[in-house]
Amino acid sequence: MSNKTILITGGAGFVGVNLAAHLLQAGGFEVTAFDNEVLGNRAHLPEGTRFISGDLRDRDALAAALEGQEVVVHLAADTRVMDSIENPRFNFENNVIGSFNLLEAARAAGTGRIVAASTGGAILGEVPPPVHEEMVAEPAAPYGASKLAMEGYLSAFAGAYGLTGAALRFSNIYGPRSYHKGSVVAHFYKRILAGEPLTVYGDGSQARDFLFIGDLVRGIEAAIGSDAVGPFQLGSGQPTTVNELLDVMRRVTGRELDVRYEPFRAGELHRTWCDISKAKKTFGFDPDTSLEVGMAETWAWFQERAGA
Repeated sequence: MSNKTILITGGAGFVGVNLAAHLLQAGGFEVTAFDNEVLGNRAHLPEGTRFISGDLRDRDALAAALEGQEVVVHLAADTRVMDSIENPRFNFENNVIGSFNLLEAARAAGTGRIVAASTGGAILGEVPPPVHEEMVAEPAAPYGASKLAMEGYLSAFAGAYGLTGAALRFSNIYGPRSYHKGSVVAHFYKRILAGEPLTVYGDGSQARDFLFIGDLVRGIEAAIGSDAVGPFQLGSGQPTTVNELLDVMRRVTGRELDVRYEPFRAGELHRTWCDISKAKKTFGFDPDTSLEVGMAETWAWFQERAGA
């Protein structure tokens, strides 16, 4: 049996590099990464990954990249909530127009399946947690709106043209290979290594759902191999406050932390975590890495990266 061909957009980024390594280690896959390297870096890709330089806004580059691809894992996006508030047009052009370009190219190439990265909290707005797929989406920032539009087009192309598409609503992902990320775990670890203070916006009671990258990539692989369609929440299923996260960081690093609290920022959700029962039932998603274990593994990687 020949290997399944998979194109990962945003493949040189944090999730893409971890996913490429996981799929190649699992075997049975030919992996191509498509990335403009604004944030990602092809040098981080594991050996055996084919790389194509390109941008979602370049339809010719997408058409060339999709030749012969059976599955697309669509990770490429402008992912920062606060940046989307500052520059909504840039977010729209990358996440909405870029995703539409990808779907058109996939349709033309005869690609049968698309598994796309979406978002949980940002797409739904400030709603009582845990969030789940039956909730009405009311985005609180342009980033969430762009992902909702992407999900809508994914559904439309499935209905109109026969693509099967799943939108995986990621929670807050952390883990090794995230040095360039601005997410809270990566940001705090880099500042701890530099001996710099940590700034918390709000009183630290805000809660998020933190999912270890190893659990995420196993979930993506399961979604690739399934015929699941529509949105699915992928998270740990557990809330963790920022203050609880800081306590874990103190234990894992063995360091005292200089934490400074600033006022809450507009557009950010206060408390969100997700119900993962639909993904568990549909394609066996079952994250089992505890926050303590995942944070320890991430800290070890950051220390090694800083010393390299």
